[in-house]
Parts: sequence; structure tokens; C-alpha cells
Amino acid sequence: MMTGFITDLPLYLAGLLTTITVSASGVTIAALLGIVLATGLRSSFRPLALLTRAYVEFARGAPLALLLFILYYGGPQIGLLLSPYVAGTFGLGIYGAGPFAEIFRAGLNTVPKGEREAAEMLGLTRGQRFLHVELPQALRLTLPPCVGQAIALLKESAVLSVITVGELTKVAGTISSISFSVVTPYLTIALLYWALVEILSKSGRALERHFALRGS
Repeated sequence: MMTGFITDLPLYLAGLLTTITVSASGVTIAALLGIVLATGLRSSFRPLALLTRAYVEFARGAPLALLLFILYYGGPQIGLLLSPYVAGTFGLGIYGAGPFAEIFRAGLNTVPKGEREAAEMLGLTRGQRFLHVELPQALRLTLPPCVGQAIALLKESAVLSVITVGELTKVAGTISSISFSVVTPYLTIALLYWALVEILSKSGRALERHFALRGS
């Protein structure tokens, strides 16, 4: 068993690297798109707010596998040819943008009105107020749920195997089909996922302590 694990170690490491990179890219896209959507949800222009709400509800309600199939297998029908990695990355981003939008919307709503008014009195434009006053505070306040959503997307990345992305779950399936062993490969990737989640959780708590010290 140990000999087999050592032999398969390069495959596990390749799958781990793919999982980390595709998850990090997907979380980044989801967070940035979530910020944009959050501003749309808070817009006083009703058609924009309704359109944004419709997108957020679709992104929150549609299964990730469905989005991946549309991007990867449906894309060529409209001339959109994406590699499995790119389709998986954008699939995660689109899927995670809805929850991130709600997180950021709630964070932006907690910024005191007085601070917005003070920034306006200082002559800051609406964009400057958002970038320099509202967004930094919202990001600090929403750090715990953002870390939780990042962890959720990391675990959801296991679904990317359905479009042949070579992440951990795909690697475990490949090793299992070759070695006819199920327990060892899937237990191994379970431990690797656990390690990644622990790293993210501890990093999030460290950032929280850092911001708490700066704010004290």
C-alpha cells in the first residue's frame, strides 16, 4: 500500500496543485464579480437592481455541474471554445459570485451613514467614497463569511472532474481505476482537502486578529 502511494505521489501533487490554482482563481473571480454585483443590488436604478438580483438568484440556485456543462460542452455551439481548466475556473467564479454578492451587500450596508457623509463633505466622488471608505470597511467586516465561502468553493472544486479537470477527485478516480483500490486514493485526497481547509481557516483567523489589532 505504501509503495503504491509513493508511486502515485506525483499524481497526487499534480492534482493538489491544480485544485489550489483553479480554486484560487475561481474564488478571485467570484469575489471581484461579487463586489460588482453587490453595488448593483444596492443601486437606486431599479432595472439594474432587478437584473442584478435575477443573476444572483440564478447563480445561487443553479447547480455547479450544470454551469460547467453549459460552459464546457455547450460553449462550442456558440463558438466559445474553453479548455477544461478555463471552463472550471469561470464556472466556479460564476457559481460563487452570488453568495459573495450577498455577503458584500450586507457588509456595505453596515458602513455607518455618517462616514459616507463625512467623505462627501471632504469632496470625494462617489467612486472614491466606495473605494476608499465603504469597500475597505465592508471587506474587513465580511472577512469570516468570505473565508467560509472560499472554503465552500474549494470543496466544490471536486465537481470539476465532470469536465475532466485534473484536480484531486479526478486524480483519485484515475488511480482507483488503475490500482483497483478505492479506500487509499479517496482517503488520501480527503486528508489533502482537510489540510487545505485548515490552512484557509487558520489564515482567515490570523487576518481577523490582524485587523482587530489595527482597529484597537
